[in-house]
Amino acid sequence: MTRASRALAALLTPFALSSLPAGASPAVSPILTTSEARDVLSYADPATARVRHIDLDLAVDFDRQVIAGTATLDLIAARGAERIVLDGLDLDIAAITDARGRALTWSLGAADSYKGAAITIEIGAARRIVIRYATRPDARALQWLPPELTLGKARPYLFSQGQSINTRSWIPTQDSPGIRQTWSARITAPQDLRVVMSGEARAQGCKPASRGRRSFCFHMENPVPSYLIAMAIGDIGFRPLGPRSGVYAEPGMLDRAARELSDTEKMIDAAESLYGAYRWGRFDVLVLPPSFPFGGMENPRLTFATPTIITGDKSNINVIGHELAHSWSGNLVTNATWSDSWLNEGFTTYFENRIDEAVYGKERAATLADLQWDDLQRDLATATPKATRLHGEPEGSAGQLDYYKGSAFLRTIEQAVGRERWDTYLKSYFDRHAFQPQTSAGFLADLRRHLIGPDAALEAQLQLEDWIFSPGLPNNAVHVKSATLARIDADRERFKAGVPARSIDTKGWGTQEWLRFLDKLPRQQTAARLAEIDQAYALSASPNPYVRSAWLQLAIANRYEPVLPSIEDHLMHIGRILLIGPVYRALIEQSDWGNLIARRIYDQAKAGYHPVTRVGIERILKES
Repeated sequence: MTRASRALAALLTPFALSSLPAGASPAVSPILTTSEARDVLSYADPATARVRHIDLDLAVDFDRQVIAGTATLDLIAARGAERIVLDGLDLDIAAITDARGRALTWSLGAADSYKGAAITIEIGAARRIVIRYATRPDARALQWLPPELTLGKARPYLFSQGQSINTRSWIPTQDSPGIRQTWSARITAPQDLRVVMSGEARAQGCKPASRGRRSFCFHMENPVPSYLIAMAIGDIGFRPLGPRSGVYAEPGMLDRAARELSDTEKMIDAAESLYGAYRWGRFDVLVLPPSFPFGGMENPRLTFATPTIITGDKSNINVIGHELAHSWSGNLVTNATWSDSWLNEGFTTYFENRIDEAVYGKERAATLADLQWDDLQRDLATATPKATRLHGEPEGSAGQLDYYKGSAFLRTIEQAVGRERWDTYLKSYFDRHAFQPQTSAGFLADLRRHLIGPDAALEAQLQLEDWIFSPGLPNNAVHVKSATLARIDADRERFKAGVPARSIDTKGWGTQEWLRFLDKLPRQQTAARLAEIDQAYALSASPNPYVRSAWLQLAIANRYEPVLPSIEDHLMHIGRILLIGPVYRALIEQSDWGNLIARRIYDQAKAGYHPVTRVGIERILKES
């Protein structure tokens, strides 16, 4: 085919990439045009015209809390296409031109508070367009931290969070996971700050900034969905962890973080031994300030991580294993829409557990899987039926169901066909679909073609359609049970029978043991018994935010007022939704008593929360 014909074929249809050598990536990734691949959370029409490359030249203004500059977009368009549609959210667009500076006609559609608005550009024959724009101080992807909200208290900090549809609030592009784009960037910032991004840093050829500022240049040659373009700026240092891994953090956090993450290189080796080559070059981790809303974010080459995993005992290092696993499931093969996010998160949770087993042993992996089963049962018990389907409404699944029902599904397949056969299939699946979007229907078709074949008995045994499209949990689900947690269960039963708290030996307990003990205690406890627990274990002052969150939920269920200072301290200094959302919800469930406390603390704490966190907590507060 001619070059133009090849480009059009890439625009319109999926194609096999299995011939690519390991580590290689296509110049242009395909899109899917099947009905289930239509992304209702994006205005884009990629079958008509799509973005293939983004080149950013942006200046960061901490005083105004604004990012301004240009986004130059390289396009592919079908024959006869006259326009391209981008996603934008509260962007101030000054001008849109072609590559020669000639103005292009454009319009902004009706705004939706969540999706933003369609940016429709009349492109004519243009295949490169330049958008001059600025963000707003309340851009949903960006969190601007004043010095007092950082660890060092001396310099400001900025970081982005694109997932799921927040990138459109700082980059005008087609913000859909099914549209992969390469990108490059030049970012200028105050000279005393460091810029890091989810791409390869390139000093050569990076245009210098004006006096008092520094410029940083980056490039991502692998096509990625836009939610994986990430940036952070602040007083950031670096420690190497291995030949292709390291940790970035504020200087005061670096030594602790490096100790906690010292097994990162072992995890990379384990992951590669399971499912093939790591295709992103480096795997570095940025430990962010406490306001980061998630446990981690799998940005290629630069995973973002919450400081809440730095607990001194490596009991939460599975978060790093999870983000590493995303380098295959999510970053390499990506859900085409957010209706199929289990394809990212369920695969990754399964893969994470296999990494944990390889590095830390079968019992550690079993402990984590058993706890995830507990969380899955809790989500199933409290959610509406439609929210318990793997394929459902975009962003509509309950709690962490995408993670834990999805991983249980894959574990069930593994048990049915055997680990060796399953691993061979899964490695080949990642190779076949590398740098491509995927749907549930596409996965099932691949599974039937390359694993199940004509075996009708196996097809019936697996209950594939029920797992993905039906609510609830099929009756063939595999529950991994942990001997460690069985011992914790026995200790908890002794405690429930009335033995003194101090008689239970908690030496050596980590996050997982404490969560099993606290989460399964009866919700109704006397004030005397709660005081005994706290005196024995000092849970109100626990430096482990996972443990403190679980303890506070138990105490709040009994309106135990001695924990009020601990509640306030926890909610004021932690920004991770997983660890503060349940505490706010526990307060709201206590009617006026808890409602007043929750709203008072939120009014004080919200300035330090990421915009994503604020949206989530305000949704909880509205439930009252």
